[in-house]
Amino acid sequence: MKRLKNLGALLLVFVAAVALEATALVQFVFSQRTLRQEAELRAEAQLETTRYEIMDIIDQAEAAVRNSVWIAQWCLNVPDSLHRVCQRIVADNPVVAGSTVALVPGYRADRPLFSPYVYRDADDSLRILSLATAEYEYPSQEWFVRPLELGAGYWSEPYVDEGGGEMLMTTFSIPILDAKGKQAAVLTADISLEWLKELVGRMKVYPNAYCTIASREGHMMVSPPETEEAESLVFNTTVERNGWDISLVIPKDDIFGSLRRVGTIVGILQLLGLMLIIAMLQSVVRRERRFRDMDKQRERIAGELKIATGIQMSMVPKTFPPFPERHDLDMSAAIIPAKEVGGDLYDFFIRDEKLFFCVGDVSGKGVPAALVMAVTRTTFRNMSAREDSPGRIVQAMNDGLSSMNENNMFVTLFCGVLDLKNGHLRFCNAGHNPPMALTDAIRPLDVIPNLPIGIMEGFEFQEQEMPFHYDDALFLYTDGLTEAENATHEQFGVDRTKAALSGRKSAQEHLDNIKRLVTDFVGDAPQSDDLTILFIHYVPSSHHLTMKNDIGQVSLLPAFVEDAVKASGLNPEVTDRLTLAIEEAVVNVIDYAYPEGVAGEVDIDAATTDKALVFTITDKGKPFDPTSRGEVDINAGVEERPVGGLGIHLVRQIMDDVRYERRVDKNVLILTKKH
Repeated sequence: MKRLKNLGALLLVFVAAVALEATALVQFVFSQRTLRQEAELRAEAQLETTRYEIMDIIDQAEAAVRNSVWIAQWCLNVPDSLHRVCQRIVADNPVVAGSTVALVPGYRADRPLFSPYVYRDADDSLRILSLATAEYEYPSQEWFVRPLELGAGYWSEPYVDEGGGEMLMTTFSIPILDAKGKQAAVLTADISLEWLKELVGRMKVYPNAYCTIASREGHMMVSPPETEEAESLVFNTTVERNGWDISLVIPKDDIFGSLRRVGTIVGILQLLGLMLIIAMLQSVVRRERRFRDMDKQRERIAGELKIATGIQMSMVPKTFPPFPERHDLDMSAAIIPAKEVGGDLYDFFIRDEKLFFCVGDVSGKGVPAALVMAVTRTTFRNMSAREDSPGRIVQAMNDGLSSMNENNMFVTLFCGVLDLKNGHLRFCNAGHNPPMALTDAIRPLDVIPNLPIGIMEGFEFQEQEMPFHYDDALFLYTDGLTEAENATHEQFGVDRTKAALSGRKSAQEHLDNIKRLVTDFVGDAPQSDDLTILFIHYVPSSHHLTMKNDIGQVSLLPAFVEDAVKASGLNPEVTDRLTLAIEEAVVNVIDYAYPEGVAGEVDIDAATTDKALVFTITDKGKPFDPTSRGEVDINAGVEERPVGGLGIHLVRQIMDDVRYERRVDKNVLILTKKH
């Protein structure tokens, strides 16, 4: 009987041991599968991020070359000026290490071989040399031959350019045709491949993982480290534009090593203390597995969202003011996603003295909307890089998005093109909120709604246009602004938006004010939708004069006013009267704005609109409003009139409108003379 009990106990222990070992084995298999899936997701995310970064460099280099083709064509008849095209490409594009315009042999009888090469030296200065040497023989180089054969842009295989850039590089080159359509030259941009090592060095998803990058012909640009071979998992992606193959190699020991070590320890503990801890061990193992899976899932989601947020925000301009060298634009923008990533977008850039801009809202939220946002922004950049019509830009974006829209997502979009030379604004609205136009009043822009993009391929979008005058502004936003709700489900609305835009402020001050008002209105209520805002203020200035607060410099004003009157089309007979008014206003600033003995400046801008000539006088002196004086009774006796006030009286008599504003720390006096 006792033996039977012992046998029963041993059998029970044996069954428990087998069950426990089986449990451990099942846990090991599922944990291994989970770890493998996690490795795949992390590798795919890292590869996609790397591919996007490489594509960004490639896009910048290609855009630099394509945007300079017309300049090179124009310079073909003046070959000695071709090196300036290369200097412009290298100077304006930090990713470009060197550039050349290489003439086709025999194209010019006086220049059988001609290829000026401009490159960036180690001290960041630009150097120039000639590739037309017997040792280099540029006509036989791949970067020269292939684009001429293909008649299109071409990315070369990586090479060490011993006759030119003296570095490992790859070259994007494009054929240049003369006015008769004959191949005349090849325009290039060289990209150093040294940055690939730094890029690859950041791909440490696991301690011993490494990355390789091979060209389309299989040449290694980034080679594997010299380490002992180990069984590994390999993940790949391809850069479509130039055929580069990116491989991420993760040793299996990095993925599963910790799991194997934990399994060994658990097995030993099971053998030593099976009878005492079997029940507790099973409970602990179950909890540990559950918590580990939850932690891994949270870490994976957090990592993916962090990567997605970084990618999304890197795709929109974030530096304001965006064009500090320009004085005709004041812009600012912001995206406030409701989740870690969102579907709102804005973008803008200047090409050929035209401001291309857009604001859009993708249906839905989260990662799917963010992916559609990325595609939409990229498509906008690609289309507007070669097309000036906002209607055709939106048409092309709609056709591209509709053709691959399997998930029935759409994008409301407002796209505009502002000619900065004459203020002509063309725009196309694709189902988006009408922007607020800040002209003589604040009101929604009258737009044709059209359909959102991505719904119907082939839909014909209607384009509109309007004049944009000096001091006009446009405020674009998504419905996350007007539909922002407080705790009682009341919406911020259009009226509050219009009220928030009142008063003269800089673009950044307008946006800061609106964000503050929305935050105060919503209170503790959760944000229900993404919010994107973009403010564009048009302030062209064709004439500018900076004077010291020295009465002797008043002599500069007559010539300045005369030039402004000529440019404005006003009757030249008003020149003397306008000069007198401007002199009175400037002398007022010199006398009162700055304390005696303190050096200061007075800025005068003259801007011409289709209705008036506007002079803007600005200083950084103490607050002083000359318009605060009342009207002067010029018929009163000398004893009855107060001291001062005749100068501003004279200005008011000459000008049609006189306004004063205090902007931050500046006095601004605006004098308008109508046509």
